[in-house]
Amino acid sequence: MLLSKRQAAAELARRSLCDFARVCQPAIRLTPFHRTYYNTLDRFAHGQIRRLIVSVPPQHGKSLGSSVLLPAYLLGIAPQTRIALASYNLRLASRFNRRVQRLMSEPAYRDVFPATRLKTSSAKQPNVIRTSDEFELIGAPGGLLSVGREGALTGNPVDVFILDDLYKDAAEANSPLIRDHAWEWYNAVVKTRLHNDSRELIVFTRWHEDDLIGRIAAHEPVLELTASSESYNGKTQAEQWLHLNFEAVKQSPPTPSDPRKPGEALWPERHGIRLLEQKRRLDPLLFETMYQGHPAVREGLLYGDNFKTYDRLPEDTVRRANYTDTADTGEDYLCSVCYEVGRDGIVYITDAVYSPLGMEETEILVADMLLRNGTVAARIESNNGGRGFAREVAKRCREVRVEWFHQSHNKEARILSNAPAVLNRIAMPAGWQIRWHVLYGDLVTFRRLFRANRRDDAPDVLTGIIETESETASRKNIRAVGFSR
Repeated sequence: MLLSKRQAAAELARRSLCDFARVCQPAIRLTPFHRTYYNTLDRFAHGQIRRLIVSVPPQHGKSLGSSVLLPAYLLGIAPQTRIALASYNLRLASRFNRRVQRLMSEPAYRDVFPATRLKTSSAKQPNVIRTSDEFELIGAPGGLLSVGREGALTGNPVDVFILDDLYKDAAEANSPLIRDHAWEWYNAVVKTRLHNDSRELIVFTRWHEDDLIGRIAAHEPVLELTASSESYNGKTQAEQWLHLNFEAVKQSPPTPSDPRKPGEALWPERHGIRLLEQKRRLDPLLFETMYQGHPAVREGLLYGDNFKTYDRLPEDTVRRANYTDTADTGEDYLCSVCYEVGRDGIVYITDAVYSPLGMEETEILVADMLLRNGTVAARIESNNGGRGFAREVAKRCREVRVEWFHQSHNKEARILSNAPAVLNRIAMPAGWQIRWHVLYGDLVTFRRLFRANRRDDAPDVLTGIIETESETASRKNIRAVGFSR
């Protein structure tokens, strides 16, 4: 039997959250980001993912998916599901609850899930609850209960727990007392309502590295979700979390779940690169935390936003050079920095290549940069394939003296001990936070606790520049003393 267009749409809506959203929210426009987000929530709805963490930048539509569409969809495909939806206060959680009820009362929803019914004002179901905080389904044990942070769940077993926005603002997230109370509530109240087959979804904007997501990651295994087809099963289901982080500006390498190229915005139609970079300039640490999902605490930073800057390069610089560290594996970046040294000993950074691309591409980028800046000497660390990289770069710019060397000293000790000299002797060009936004972000958010950092490529190169120029100055002084004798 042929289905009508309306029947076909309803059938598709029963099969996936994306199609459900299109039918029940006709005005919605699903961007590639939203499709990935909704597809991940769909896998959660069908039990393929049991413990899911999603971190999303502000104002990117996270709550519509997690706290409105998902509960309504869950109660359609599994009316027996008992859902608890929590937020930082009951008022916000109840607002989500009312939106779910309005959606489930629409004709479009009833076309898709005719058997999932709410109590109506005219119906006589005295034992069925329907308030702004809680509702039950007619003829099925499922329903939705809203609760604020630190609210009670006593006597309410939970099949699916959804936590959307645990902290109201930065002031709450930066309060150790509130973070501690939220953690205690999660363990003493929420976890005690869950059973073997319960599912958990935590979705919010990051505010602090010690927020609930950070504490969970410190106590339990958390796997970064990088492919839309990833799933887990068996014993791992009950133990492991999957974490999907959406960066407002793509910074990490492309993955199947987020194939954007570095520098591309997550939702350019609503939050374009120009707007995001304006926000980054105002507070780079807050931007890294809230918009990139990489929280950093100011008091633990090695450099912070304390770099010297210059508007115009001095005319009497005495040396043009370059220092390069090739990428290793994983999220490492190739970092290559051109600079000029003034007579005052200040190192003026003039150009940079900071990229996760492969060596066959970065060889060209670095060689072009050396020629463009009139570089005289370039030092390239031979670790991690750097020797072959140096040879290829040397072939492309024969007028540059390219040398490679093996760096055998402890990286952590070098970076920490040279940090004061980096801030005192290195000057960045005005506007460098816009010109090299990823490099800037990695430097100003770099923390003294090494294992807390994603990458150390940029600090390693600035440290290498200081070491190189200190050695050069020392050799000159030795020659000068010898000549005077």
